[in-house]
Amino acid sequence: MGPVGVLKLSLSPASGGMFLSVGHEGLVMAWVVAVCGMPGSGKGEFAGVLAEAGVPIVSMGDMIRAEVRTRGLVEEPHVFGEVAAALRAEHGEDVLAVRLCERVDELLKNHDMVLIEGLRGTAEDAVFSARWGKAYRTVAIEADPELRFTRILRRGRSEDGDRAAFEARNERERGWGLDRLIADASDAIHNDVELDEFQARCRLWLNALRVGDGA
Repeated sequence: MGPVGVLKLSLSPASGGMFLSVGHEGLVMAWVVAVCGMPGSGKGEFAGVLAEAGVPIVSMGDMIRAEVRTRGLVEEPHVFGEVAAALRAEHGEDVLAVRLCERVDELLKNHDMVLIEGLRGTAEDAVFSARWGKAYRTVAIEADPELRFTRILRRGRSEDGDRAAFEARNERERGWGLDRLIADASDAIHNDVELDEFQARCRLWLNALRVGDGA
């Protein structure tokens, strides 16, 4: 596999359609991509598009769900938040990132890209950036709060809950630095459209990222 250029991408509504900017900043051999976004923004849908394209997914949220089950706790909205906070308090803010790194490195032996789904904290971002350097980039999925809450009600996951739980989760994740991650992300994709259009935006992003590799 040849090297690919480091890009700067933005996918958002613009007059006449989509705006896409690309700027080369260096060369890398493979990508580690971490997707971030507020609850209900569409991180899972983004991951689904990449999975269909053969990109392996490592989910930080799945690690929390597994920890809840390991501790024998009831899967309720406040429990997931409490366990996430407890893990960070017990092992450090970067605990999930540290646990993921070896798994990602193993996947990179056979893939040109790995997606980390659910980046939420600046401490995690620092671990990944130090580990993979220019081969690491972040993608922010952005959506209006009311639209995000509507989606959360529709999907009905055990960790979601009602409006109060939604607001509490937003504040908790902001406290980990999620707002900063979104603002500073390498790339941004706006998810304010129907699902098929959002999926098209994700495919456009993926194709643009891989174009330097001739994919």
